Amino acid sequence: TAVPYVFRTRGHILNYPTGGSCCASEKLISHGWGCGYRTLQTLCSWVVNQKHEKRKVARAVPTIAEIQAALVAMGDKEARFQGSCDWIGSTEVFLCLDHFYQVPCRILHATSGREVANHMDAVLAYFEQHGSPVMMGGDTDASSKGILGACRTLAGRYYLLVLDPHWYRNDVKQGLLEGARHHLQEDGWVAWRPLDSLMESSFYNLCLPLLHCRPARGSS
Repeated sequence: TAVPYVFRTRGHILNYPTGGSCCASEKLISHGWGCGYRTLQTLCSWVVNQKHEKRKVARAVPTIAEIQAALVAMGDKEARFQGSCDWIGSTEVFLCLDHFYQVPCRILHATSGREVANHMDAVLAYFEQHGSPVMMGGDTDASSKGILGACRTLAGRYYLLVLDPHWYRNDVKQGLLEGARHHLQEDGWVAWRPLDSLMESSFYNLCLPLLHCRPARGSS
């Protein structure tokens, strides 16, 4: 029986919503401006987990302050960027994954939401081969998206499994993540989205980390 063509992120990730923080030492609520940083931190958590599973040493997920300091140090941003609420996008995620973890990335550029469809076969192949979450950013559509999977239906329609970092609840702010976790899916913060939900007036960049997922136990 024919089935839809679906590939998703393999391995473990941590979700970093804009209403939360990276760690106990990061007392920062980034709601309204920090979605790119939080998506980067989610990708970093996957890289850290993969390196640990391969018995390699990996630094902890960087805080927003550490991300900003790194971008200033590498000359991508001016000094005033440190401590600001300025946004970051897929290009900065590309730079930071290489800086912190020596993981190269590939950028796929689409001039509009409609053009993303032209890259979907490459995205499906990427999830099959690498299994990493993907960062998606745009211009008019300035909301960062964590892409956890891709699907092509039997009818030829494409969908993206989107993790929206803008999730914000009072129980998250209070650190009660366990009690709030089920709201992610119930409230649509993690959901399959059709490509026609993307904006036609916005370009999109997808940042694909080029680190292979450790094969699941029992696989060849």
